[in-house]
Amino acid sequence: MHLGESVATARAVGHLSKSTEVMKLVNGLMKAPEVSATMQEFTTEMTKAGVIEEAVNDSLDSALDSEDIEEETEEEVDKVLTEIAGEIAAQLPAAARREKIKQPAQKEKQKEEEQPVAEGVDDEQELEEIRARLANVRG
Repeated sequence: MHLGESVATARAVGHLSKSTEVMKLVNGLMKAPEVSATMQEFTTEMTKAGVIEEAVNDSLDSALDSEDIEEETEEEVDKVLTEIAGEIAAQLPAAARREKIKQPAQKEKQKEEEQPVAEGVDDEQELEEIRARLANVRG
């Protein structure tokens, strides 16, 4: 048994030594300090890109998000319309007084307008007389 264990241990030592040689070669080819510096630069750039991306997204969202602007605009329009309606409502009693003054003048105008209607009736009678004469002349 000791012999089997010794052989297994010798093999493990052989594999470990080969792995160590491979690791030394890889470290020589890889130049660990340069890779480390490159990775740090990469991390810094990715962080900057992430910050820049967030800033761009936030600015685009705020620029394209017009719901708040629409709500504010609607509120301002409502305020203006309310003010205008208040001014018009304040003017209504004055307008009603003006209407009372205008009503007698309008009644006179209506009487004048009725007279031409009566004259129009006379014109129709004259037209009938002319038509009758024309019919007599033809017939």
